[in-house]
Amino acid sequence: MVRYENDVDAAATAGPGAAPSRGRRNDQARLDRDAYRTLADFRYLIRRFLTFSQEAARATGLSPRHHQALLAIKGFPGEDAPTIGDLAERLCIRHHSAVELVDRLAEAGLIERRHDAHDRRRVFLLLTEAAEQRLAGLSAAHLEELHRLRPALLAILDRNGAPPQDAWPVHGKR
Repeated sequence: MVRYENDVDAAATAGPGAAPSRGRRNDQARLDRDAYRTLADFRYLIRRFLTFSQEAARATGLSPRHHQALLAIKGFPGEDAPTIGDLAERLCIRHHSAVELVDRLAEAGLIERRHDAHDRRRVFLLLTEAAEQRLAGLSAAHLEELHRLRPALLAILDRNGAPPQDAWPVHGKR
C-alpha cells in the first residue's frame, strides 16, 4: 500500500461543504520513499524495455518509429483497418507527423493505402507482406522480453496498493 506522510483529508479539515483545494503544495499528498522507489523502478523497467525494443527494431533494419507504427497498425483494436488519424492517436503524434510517417512507410514498401469503398475520403492503412514478416519476428522477440521482465514488473505492481482515487490526476490533469 502506498503510504502518505501527513495523510489528512483536506476536505474534511476545511469544513462542511468546502471544496478540496487543488494545486496548493500543502494540500498535495506527500509520498513516502517507498512510493518514489516504486515509481522509479517502474520507469526503469519501461526504459529497459524501450531500449530493448529500439535495438531489436534497428537490428531488423527498421527505425523504432517505423516499428511502433507497424505494430499500431497491426494491433489496431477497431473493426476496420486504421486511418492516418487513428495512427496519429495510437502513437500520440500530430496528424501531419503521421502523414509524413505513412509516406515514408509506403516508400519503403511496408504499408499500403486503401480507400474506403463507401467513402473515398477515408484511407485505410494495411501492412504489406514484407512488413508482416518483419513485425512477426520482432513481436515474438518483444513478447519473450515481456515474459522475461514479468516477475520484476509484477513485483513492482504488487509492492504497493493504489493511493486514494482523488490522489490520481485524470489523463495528467488535476
